Amino acid sequence: MPFDAPVDSLTGMQAARFGLYLHFPYCLAKCPYCDFAVAVARQVPEERYARAVLKELDSRLAAQPALKDKPLESIFLGGGTPSLWHPRYVAQVLEGIASRLSVAPNVEVSLEANPERADAERFAGYRAAGVNRLSLGVQSFQPETLKALGRAHDAAMVEGAVDAARRADFPVVAMDFIYGVHGQTVAQVEADARRAVALSPEHLSTYALTVEREVLAEDTPLSKRLKRGELELPPDEDVVAMARVVREVYGAAGLHRYEVSNHARPGYSSRHNALYWTGGEYLALGVGASGMLLTPSPHRYVNLRSAEKYLVEAEAGRLPEEGREELGPEELFAERLAMGLRLVSGVDWEAVCERYGQPVEPRRAEVARLVEHGFATLKDGRLALTEKGADVHSAVCARLL
Repeated sequence: MPFDAPVDSLTGMQAARFGLYLHFPYCLAKCPYCDFAVAVARQVPEERYARAVLKELDSRLAAQPALKDKPLESIFLGGGTPSLWHPRYVAQVLEGIASRLSVAPNVEVSLEANPERADAERFAGYRAAGVNRLSLGVQSFQPETLKALGRAHDAAMVEGAVDAARRADFPVVAMDFIYGVHGQTVAQVEADARRAVALSPEHLSTYALTVEREVLAEDTPLSKRLKRGELELPPDEDVVAMARVVREVYGAAGLHRYEVSNHARPGYSSRHNALYWTGGEYLALGVGASGMLLTPSPHRYVNLRSAEKYLVEAEAGRLPEEGREELGPEELFAERLAMGLRLVSGVDWEAVCERYGQPVEPRRAEVARLVEHGFATLKDGRLALTEKGADVHSAVCARLL
C-alpha cells in the first residue's frame, strides 16, 4: 500500500509536507558507531516516557496553536530502539497525537525495530496500534560485520523478523544496511545485497559507515579508535565498488534508487524521509530530537540529549530544548539545494534560487560545467546528479553554494 502525499513541484517527489519525528532513546546497549541521543537502560521507563512526549506536544501546541490544523502526513518513531517500547504505549502515543493534531487519512506511520526475536514477537501489536511501515535495522547478514558493528542479532533472526512482519500484515517492510565497515569486503557487501532482495522488501536504505568525528554529533568508540590509529577502514576504491554493487543488485531486483542511499519498489519511497529532502516542516518530540518549522519564522530546534533532564523539563510543562536556530534565506537555500541534489529526480535549481532570493546568473556557468563533465544532467530545468556526481555530492554542492 503506497501512502498518499503531495508531489513537491521542485523535485517531482511525493513527500509529506508536515510530519512528526518521535525519538525513543532507550537501548539495551549502544552500538560503537552510533552518535544518536541514546540512553542505555535495563529498566526502560516506558509509561513515563509516553506521558512525557505527549506533555511536550501539549507545550509545543500551546506555543504554536496553528499547528493543530496542519494535515500531519507522516509519523516516524526512531531511536534508539523503539521496538523496546511496549505496543500499548506506542498505541497510547499515536492515539494522543491523533487527538491533538489533524492526522491525514492514509498517514504513513513508521517504526524502527531491531530484528531480535523478542522484538519480532511485538510486531502484531505495533501493527494493531497503527504502525504501517516497519524499518528493520539489519546492517549486515555477515557474522564478522555484525560483530564489528556491535550488533546482537544474526541472519536467521533477520529472516524470522521479516516473516513475523509479513504475518503481522505490515504493508511496507524496510531494511537498513551499512557498508564500508572495517574488515568488510566487496564480496560480503554483494552477498548482503543479494540476501536482502531475496526477502522481497519494499524499501532498502544502505549507508556508508561514518566514523570521522567532524561529521558526527558526538565522539563514538569507533571515531576514537580511528583517531588513535587502531581502525583501518576499507580503501576508497573498495567503498566505491561496494556502493556500485549495491545499486546493481537492488536495481536488478526492481528496487529503484530514488535518493543517494535509498532504493524502493515503485510507489514505496519513504514519504517521511522525503520530507527532509524537499524542505517540509516537521515537529520533533523526545530526547535529542531535532525539528524544523517555518512558522512563526523559519527555525530549527534540538531537544536535550539527556533522558533524565528531558523528562524533568517535559513533565514540568517547559519546552525541553537544548538549542534553537533561526533560519534565514541563505540557510534555507543551501539546505533545499543540497538535499534536492540527493534525489535521483533532481531539483529545479533556478526555482530554488528564486524562492530564497539567491542569484541565478553567477551559478549558471558552474551548472553548465557540471553537465559538460558528466557530473549532472539538466532536463526541463531540473538539475540531477549522475552516479559520478552523486559520489562527490558534497563537493558539487560546495561549488553551487
